[in-house]
Amino acid sequence: MKNLLLLALLTVIISSCGNNKSEKETVSDSVVTITSPKAEVFAEQDSIKAIGKQILISLKENNWAELRKYFSEEGVLFSPYGYVDTTTSKKLTPDDFLTAIEKKWTLTWGSYDGTGDPIKLTVTDYVKKFAYNADYLNAEATGYDEVIKQGNSTNNLKEIYPNQHFIDYHFSGFDQKLKGMDWTSLRLVIEKQHGEYFLVAIIHDQWTV
Repeated sequence: MKNLLLLALLTVIISSCGNNKSEKETVSDSVVTITSPKAEVFAEQDSIKAIGKQILISLKENNWAELRKYFSEEGVLFSPYGYVDTTTSKKLTPDDFLTAIEKKWTLTWGSYDGTGDPIKLTVTDYVKKFAYNADYLNAEATGYDEVIKQGNSTNNLKEIYPNQHFIDYHFSGFDQKLKGMDWTSLRLVIEKQHGEYFLVAIIHDQWTV
């Protein structure tokens, strides 16, 4: 009788050990992947910077059809100076942008600093003067969601685009005699729409009176 009891107890112990081993194997085989919030932020930043680079290439090469692909469906606002005046700055939809280039329309983009005269230029001339006016692909400094230099005018970028990201491409100057008064910046404002990133504004900045 005692032998039967010992045998039964031994069977229970062996069975219990087997179950514990099985549970441990199940836990160890189960891999839990946790995505760090910081990793998501860096991934988004890398994606936006990559889009920014492609936009700059399109501007430099005057590849308007390629540039159009990055336009927000609501259009892109072009600001000639750091202060974004939504009432006078030109905003073009993707189709209007290409049509204006094709038909060589002269558009009004705002007012010149100092004189207040209207800025009347074709799209290509505007880009040369107020968008890709320097080799921003090889910018001296680049800021992500950071304005590197601000001139005399108020910088209201974050007020106009509080929920968007932007990249600031900057040159501190070119002629030493001007002591930095010829600095220039280009800011690309990017927004996520339908799971993809699109251009919503091109903001040029420079020394102003």
